Formats: sequence, C-alpha cells, structure tokens
Amino acid sequence: MALESRLKKMSKAARELRLSQSEIRNKVLITVSELLISEQNKILSANIKDLKALSHNTTPAFRDRLMLNSARIQQMAKSLRLVAALTDPLAGERENRVLKNGLILKKVRSPLGVIFMIFESRPNVAIEAFSMGFKSGNVMILKGGKESQKTVSVLFSLLKKSLVKAEFSTDVLWGITNSDRKIVTTLLKQKKYIDVVVPRGGEALINYVVKNSLIPIIKNDRGLCHIYVHADADIEMAVKILVNAKTQRPAVCNSMETILVHQKVAQILLPKVFEAMRSYDVNWFADKKTRAILKGRKSIKPANEKNFNTEYLDQIVNCKVVSSLEEAIEHIEKHGSRHSECIITSSASSAKKFQTQVDAAVVYWNASTRFTDGFEFGLGGELGISTQKLHVRGPVGVAALTIERWVVDGTGQIR
Repeated sequence: MALESRLKKMSKAARELRLSQSEIRNKVLITVSELLISEQNKILSANIKDLKALSHNTTPAFRDRLMLNSARIQQMAKSLRLVAALTDPLAGERENRVLKNGLILKKVRSPLGVIFMIFESRPNVAIEAFSMGFKSGNVMILKGGKESQKTVSVLFSLLKKSLVKAEFSTDVLWGITNSDRKIVTTLLKQKKYIDVVVPRGGEALINYVVKNSLIPIIKNDRGLCHIYVHADADIEMAVKILVNAKTQRPAVCNSMETILVHQKVAQILLPKVFEAMRSYDVNWFADKKTRAILKGRKSIKPANEKNFNTEYLDQIVNCKVVSSLEEAIEHIEKHGSRHSECIITSSASSAKKFQTQVDAAVVYWNASTRFTDGFEFGLGGELGISTQKLHVRGPVGVAALTIERWVVDGTGQIR
C-alpha cells in the first residue's frame, strides 16, 4: 500500500476513533490480554528466534531487554487489564463557564491524533504503547528495532486480531516490521498526517529523531540517574536502596548509574555497598577518594568525565565522594539527564532542598529510582518517561496522550 494512501486511511480512522465508546476500546484491550496468555507459546517461540539471532558479543543487559518469559507476558496482560480499568481520559468536562455575553465555554480533552512511536529492543513496549494510545483514542504507528522483529510481528498480529474481533478498523494500528531506516526518515517528515512522534530508546535514536523530525516530539531521553547519600542517612536503608536501584534490572532507564556519597559517611557506607553488590559482578568507576576507601578491592577503575556522562544500562556504576549537599546537586546539574534522581537523608529540610533544586522529571527522597514507571505509578503503563518540559514530564500515561481544547456554545453572539 502506498505510504500516503495508508496515512490517509489512518487519519480517517483517527476521526472515527475519537467517536468510539470507552467500553468498546476497553473490550479490545481485554481481548489482547487474553490472547497474550492463550498464545504465549507462539510469542515465546518467536522471541527465542530473536534471541538466537543476536551476535555472540551482545551484552547480558541487552539480552535481558529483548527477552520475554511467562512472567513478563503475565505482567503485560495485567498491565492491559489495568489500563482498561482506568477512567476514560476523554470523558466529561474539565471546566465549564458562562461569559457575560451568554457564551457557554466548556474545556474538554481530545486525543492527540496519530502517534508515531519508535522503540528499540524491548518487545513488550509494542503492547504497552498500543494500550496507552488506544485507550486515549489515538491511532498508533509502532516501529520496533530489528532485534525484536519476529517477536513484535507476533504481537502486532494479536493486536490486529483483537481489533477485528471487536469490529474495529485495523487502520487504527500500523505495526512496522520492516527494518529499513528509510521508512522512519520518511515518516518523520509526514507532519500533515502524523501529530506526535515518540522515540523510546538509546541516545543515538533520540538524537536522530530530534535532528530529522518535522513533527512535534515527546522526548524520552536517556536515564542517567543518581542517588546521593547525605551525611545523616540511615546506612542500612542506603545500602538496600543503592543495591536495588543498580542491580534489580540494570538494563532499563530508571536504574541508577552514579552514587554520590557525603564524605562523613563514605568510610562506613562504601565498603558495605561494594560487598552487597559483589554477587552481582558490578564493576565500579570511582573518583580518587572512593578508590582510597575501597583500596585493594577488584573491579574498581578510575572515573573520568566520560564515565560520569555515560548511561551504562549494565552492571556498572560510577561513584564519587562529595563534601556537601550543594556539591551533589552541582554534580547532578552537570551530568544528569533530567530523568530520576534521589537523596537518602533523615532530614526533611535537606530532602526538600534537594527535591526543589534538582531539575528532573522525578525526584525521590529515600526510595529507589526503579519506581519511575507508569505501571508502578498507577497509570497502567506508559508510553515512556518524558524528560522534556512542555506538555508532559515523567511517566507518560493516558491523560498525557490527550490535549485540552475549548467547545463553545452560543446563541448568535457577535463581537
């Protein structure tokens, strides 16, 4: 099908989708959740083929991002049911007022329209993105990375099957499995038919989309996340949070990349954290003070500016000893990606200062950065973690995929 012809059909489908009942959209999502379970063997079989096709030097972290198993499919199905159970973001009025001249102004929410999402190796994103977009009345164009091609092909077929079953136009979804990058470049120019672009992946993908797109972008930038341990921190709590934030799933954007430690607790904390991370084979890049404290231990190398600017997405961590809360904030301001940052402290005033001054989408006090996630935040899922400042910031839920507009009723008023 010619590109423009397909996009015209999707634009028409977007108008029809705006008129659809929430119950019917929810029914599609429930059907998808059921098909994920009933056809999980087909999904896992395709996923094994994708995993086998990876080169031998692929990192364990990358394999983990690509891999699906029964538990992850169950989680995908659960997320779909949660999204279906959410209040319709298009329902009701946000505001209603009557002007002196009798005009009735109503503020309502409408879908963004046609969303083009580009993601990389995690195949579950295809289901999550469709559910969030479809729930909020948006037509979705989804393009996965070549590494997950076989898996997402099966997932796209299940989505189409659910739409047909609900007698919905399949033009509300275009699942692209062709790995040719020219398709992406061409679509990024189609501002007449596509309303928003959402890149979700590594720094190279983000930069490519920013450079080439003529369409507004919801930017999901890299996650170079820090945890700062203040002088009055509970040491045992700090160890638990640091280990969880780095090792629980290092290949995702909300995992911690850099530890900042106040010099007053560094001697006590750092050996404990190092030992707690040893079983996970975490490699360290550390400043001079950290190396002096951890002297004689293996897996520690000197850190430089490049290290502090690197999102590893692997069992690798940076560490720096700082002299104050202000120095920690300065480091984050210089090296952070505005994603998720955390302070561990017993002081409410220090926490407030950190949360006020640190410029990030999510700022934590005494909690792992791993919670920056639409599912964990009760949004059912996410289209990504927006690090920009216009329209939406943080986990992109269904409400963020709508826009406010005014509907005005009159009786012949003129100005």
